[in-house]
Amino acid sequence: MRLFVGIPLPDDIRARLQRLKGGLKAARWVDEENLHLSLRFIGEVAGGMESDIDAALQTVGGPAFPLTLSAPGAFDRRGRVHAVWAGVEKSEALSVLRDKVETALVRTGLEPEHRKFKPHVTVARIKGGAATEAGLYLETHAGFAAGPFAVEQFTLFESHLGHGGAHYVALADYPLA
Repeated sequence: MRLFVGIPLPDDIRARLQRLKGGLKAARWVDEENLHLSLRFIGEVAGGMESDIDAALQTVGGPAFPLTLSAPGAFDRRGRVHAVWAGVEKSEALSVLRDKVETALVRTGLEPEHRKFKPHVTVARIKGGAATEAGLYLETHAGFAAGPFAVEQFTLFESHLGHGGAHYVALADYPLA
């Protein structure tokens, strides 16, 4: 079972993100229903471990908070772009929630996340993407913003990999007060 914790996006925000599609060769655009903000990728877990993860996530609390998406950016390795994403405006509440989720997951015996948290919503994955083409795309969409929208819950998702990309299934929602 392949799991991650994320924030589902409202329909209107996902529709706005759909407008970012196009203009990149070799891009595999994320399906609208799969758009989310990841808080923590967990990965493959042994059968039964999802119950421990669910119990731990039920202990995470906090207030609901507003969030705004901002201009897109890209992740690259050695000058080759592999993902394009919508940014997230700085949010102390989001950082606090992410830290609480991380602490709860580590208590279940999962390894701590070693990568720095960079909040974003992946909109496309790219094979062999040239930095120049991505640069033009990012420049074209530099004025993008969506929100604010209310973050009132986070979700434990299961990820099913397939030939057409991943498909996500919500396993449990955790409300924020």
